[in-house]
Amino acid sequence: MFHLEPPTPDQQVLIRQALNEDVNTRDKDLEAIKDWLRKEPHLPDTWDDTMLMNFLRSCNFSLEKTKRRLDKYFTVKAVVPEFFTDYDIASPEIRKILNMVEIGTMPGITPQGRRVHIVRIATPEYEDFDTNCCGKVLFMLAHIYFKIEKEASAGEIYVLDGENCMLKHFLKFSPIFAKKFLVCTLDVLPVKIKEVHILNPPFFVDSIVALVKPFLKEKFFKRAHFHKDLSTLHEYISKDLLPEEYGGTAGKLKLHWDKYLAACEAFKPWFKEQEKIKADESKRPGKATSYEDFFGLHGSFRTLAVD
Repeated sequence: MFHLEPPTPDQQVLIRQALNEDVNTRDKDLEAIKDWLRKEPHLPDTWDDTMLMNFLRSCNFSLEKTKRRLDKYFTVKAVVPEFFTDYDIASPEIRKILNMVEIGTMPGITPQGRRVHIVRIATPEYEDFDTNCCGKVLFMLAHIYFKIEKEASAGEIYVLDGENCMLKHFLKFSPIFAKKFLVCTLDVLPVKIKEVHILNPPFFVDSIVALVKPFLKEKFFKRAHFHKDLSTLHEYISKDLLPEEYGGTAGKLKLHWDKYLAACEAFKPWFKEQEKIKADESKRPGKATSYEDFFGLHGSFRTLAVD
């Protein structure tokens, strides 16, 4: 199973400052959110304390922001089942995606208190995959990370390797999918993306940017960096926080990917329980929230903010 190195005392101070986390009041804030959940008829009465604390941290311990994000989270679980149900790695659809990729979270942490995640397509020889299933797998892995990150980080750094990304596969991803995926990631999950590094960008990278640009604020693109080789990547991320395939000393990426695969199996009972924990729109006070409210032309999430 996973082992993520905890932050040093100095890093912990930086992280708590970045998240506005007060060790003297955070438990009281957690209880306030749990009490709020019990009073909302359309939301689950109880939930996982680790996950709730992650939402508080992602919202800098603002109770009102946390409530809004949690409401969105439980709602999209109800209206986007294609992303949030059937987390079974034995299913042929999910197994196909798992065989295509290698994803790893590095055990160490940057001096700024951030975690480094590596995502790459393992082979260009993949065909006939479902884009919604791609989203499902990524959200499944994200939930594993949220569950095992006990100490919190000050944000996430993603390294996306485009070496085996091919145009015929990119063409499967529609603007509708892009918007749905980005809304569920940036406006719903308890995640703070601080840097995105695109290594070996494919020749059609401008088309990828054009696909996602309508849904993201300029602030996000200032955090994106493109690297044609490892030399410039190492200027941002130290080698002890990169796998061997990327000139680092943190072990093989495949070993870190195997940890995620083992966790997918170990978390199966927890995933099954989580499917029941979602909003019941028939009990929401006022107008029920629909799929169109999130993703339609008149939805509320036209352009996504990034913390």
